[in-house]
Amino acid sequence: MTALAERPYGRAGGGSRRGPRSGSGFALLLPALVPVLVFSVGPLVYGILLAFTDARSGRNTETSFVGLENFAELLSDGDFWESFRIGMIWGLSVTVLQFLASLGLALLLNQDLRLRGVARVLAVVPWAMPPVVVGLMWRLVYHPDAGLLNGLFGSDVDWLHDFSLALPAVIVVGVWTGMPQTTVVLLAGLQNVPRELYEAVSVDGAGPWRRFWNVTLPQLRPVIVAITSLDFVWNINQFSLVYVLTQGGPGGRTRLPMLFAYEEAFRYGFFGYAATLGVAITIVVLVVLGLYLWRQAREGD
Repeated sequence: MTALAERPYGRAGGGSRRGPRSGSGFALLLPALVPVLVFSVGPLVYGILLAFTDARSGRNTETSFVGLENFAELLSDGDFWESFRIGMIWGLSVTVLQFLASLGLALLLNQDLRLRGVARVLAVVPWAMPPVVVGLMWRLVYHPDAGLLNGLFGSDVDWLHDFSLALPAVIVVGVWTGMPQTTVVLLAGLQNVPRELYEAVSVDGAGPWRRFWNVTLPQLRPVIVAITSLDFVWNINQFSLVYVLTQGGPGGRTRLPMLFAYEEAFRYGFFGYAATLGVAITIVVLVVLGLYLWRQAREGD
C-alpha cells in the first residue's frame, strides 16, 4: 500500500495557507490614520463639545456647560440669518454657474482640437493657485482706478465696495476658481461614455442636441450628482477667498457664515457661540445634501 504524500504546507513547518491577519493590516494603516484622527476627527469632536459651552477668550476665564443656550441665541440672531441667507445665495449660485460653465468647457475639451493637451493644462491653472493669490489677483482686476475690468469698459465702478455689485463680483471669482476641478471630473466622465451609444443614436438620425440630451447627460448623471454635491459643500464653507476680497463687506453684503463665525470667535472672543454656528451650518448642509441626493436617487429609479 502506497504511503500518502506529505503535505507541502505542514502545520509543524510554520508554513500556512492563510494570508496575513487582519490585525497586521490595521497596523499598516495606523501611520495614515493617526494624522486624520489628530488633525480632523479631534478638532471636529472638540468643536462640537465647544458649541455647548460659553467658552470665551481671555485669561482666567471659566468655561461652563450651557446646554442649548447657544443654539437658542443663534435662532434669534438676525445677523446670523442674514449671513445664512448670503451664504445660501453664494453656495447655490456658485455651484450652479460653476457646473454649467465647467460642462461647456469639458464638452469643448473633449473634442478633437489642435493643442488640446495644452488647453487642458491651462484649464487647471486656477485650481493650482492658492485662494489668497487668487483673491489678490482679482482685487487688482476689480480695482476702481487701475483695474483691468474698468479699463475694458471705460468705467470707474468700485466693484468690491458697491452694495449691489459686491456679491455678484465675488460669485464670479468663486466660479472662476472652482471651474477647473469640476471640469476635470466632467471631462473624465465624458471620456468614459461608450462611443457605441453615440453611433447607435446617430443611425436613428439624432442631431448634436439629441445626442447630448439622450446619451451624454444620462451617462454623466452619477458624476454630476457627486461633483455638484462636493462643490456645494466646498462653496458653503468658503472663507479665505472672500476674506481676501472683501472681508465680508461692504456692510456685511458678502459676509458668509464662515466669516461670521470667524468674527464671533477671533474679533469678539465668543468661541462657544462661533462653534455653535459651525455645527448649525454643518447640520443645514447635511440636510440640504440629503434631500438633494434623495431626490436624485428617486429620479434615477
